[in-house]
Amino acid sequence: MAKRLIPTFNRILVEKIVPPSKTSAGILLPEKSSQLNSGKVVAVGPGSRDKAGNLIPVSVKEGDRVLLPEYGGTQIKLEDKEFHLFRDEDILGILHE
Repeated sequence: MAKRLIPTFNRILVEKIVPPSKTSAGILLPEKSSQLNSGKVVAVGPGSRDKAGNLIPVSVKEGDRVLLPEYGGTQIKLEDKEFHLFRDEDILGILHE
């Protein structure tokens, strides 16, 4: 990627994971059978500061797979790829396999 977006404060750049629309055998899957609204964390900001000026770090790190809210975030397009920018408190959880 020629352009690299580094989020500020407690923001997180996420690339949404799109579930496959058909199986390897070519069977089309209905939209309702899709998986969770999840994404992969691409970049994180340094965190926010409290009233005393202490840094509060972001709760996720690059490479984490996270559960996202159905609505919200800011859509960003960089070199034909679509990303979403969320605040740390908007992330619903971290998915582990």
